[in-house]
Amino acid sequence: MIALVVICAFFAIASPQFLSARNLSLLTTELSITATLAMGMLLVILPGNIDLSAGSGVGLLGGIASVLVFEHNWPAPLAMGAASVTGIFIWFCMGNLIVRQKIPAFIITLGGLLIFKGLFWLVIHNSTIPIVQGGRANLYSVLTTFYLPPLAGYTLATLIVIALVLEKLRARKARQAYGFGVEDGEVLFLKLFLAAQLIFLFVIVTNKFRGIPLSAGILGVIAFAVYVLTAHTPFGRYLYAIGGNEEAAVISGVPVEKVVVGSFTIMGAIVAITGFMQTSYSGTSTTTVGDLMELDAIAACVIGGVSLKGGRGTVLGVLFGALIMACLLNGMTLLAVSPEFKFIARGAVLSLAVWMDVRLAR
Repeated sequence: MIALVVICAFFAIASPQFLSARNLSLLTTELSITATLAMGMLLVILPGNIDLSAGSGVGLLGGIASVLVFEHNWPAPLAMGAASVTGIFIWFCMGNLIVRQKIPAFIITLGGLLIFKGLFWLVIHNSTIPIVQGGRANLYSVLTTFYLPPLAGYTLATLIVIALVLEKLRARKARQAYGFGVEDGEVLFLKLFLAAQLIFLFVIVTNKFRGIPLSAGILGVIAFAVYVLTAHTPFGRYLYAIGGNEEAAVISGVPVEKVVVGSFTIMGAIVAITGFMQTSYSGTSTTTVGDLMELDAIAACVIGGVSLKGGRGTVLGVLFGALIMACLLNGMTLLAVSPEFKFIARGAVLSLAVWMDVRLAR
């Protein structure tokens, strides 16, 4: 939180446009893309693995859908479905190689990075595939260009706040029923009140431009699904158990191989969704789509408190980590920072995050 406030304050002073409604809306879209991929990376890192192929996969799966839609005239939903199935199958196979052949995830996904990049260039013929032709929008192109109407935004925010309050009260009542300690009622009220303020502030700011971006809604759905999966299902508990101590998990009867393969399979689906969003945001499917996105996703996880050794991390932490990365890149773009210094900054942030993770682990 402190780092986020410092970064935002610096860019707000250095470039007043940083806090404009238009830029904050664009920042939301950029955050949604990075954070969506980071949700999948969280599932892979929790059991102690890593995925270096995610960025190349983003380009490849987005490119497959683009070619099917704009070169072979497939309906956008069908093309996106085919690309999603392809992603799920590829990551399922990588997961099986990792657990059955005992090959380190680092090596398998590094190979995937190179293979997917080459396949991506072959799929798009080393050219640029526009995702809008004749000025006509389609389901593919509107992923990052559609905005919810203001009234819909306020309605959605109200429903989210109500759901949040009911969930917190349900969890509090359940803990009391089992005799567990609960936080003070005033503290709970303040937390909920602050959360509600932030939610409605987000809606107010985005409505000043065009409304809540559709991409933010996609992120919200995926983040909620990953939260439920990691915090309220046996599968999620198994992810933490494997990352915390794989040998103990095996002895305890945890189906380690199935869980790891499952985490990579879900990652494939999330990579596909991210690929559609990133390609839509870029406006074209070109050879640079997805470059280094896996590093941004890993950095978002580590900054958000996810241990690279596995066993520790939360969805909320990853969202904050992704927000820091998105603010950093967006602010540097507004300041017209040259690409070489952007690379240096991203590398420095990633290195610092890993160093902090090691220090905290001690």
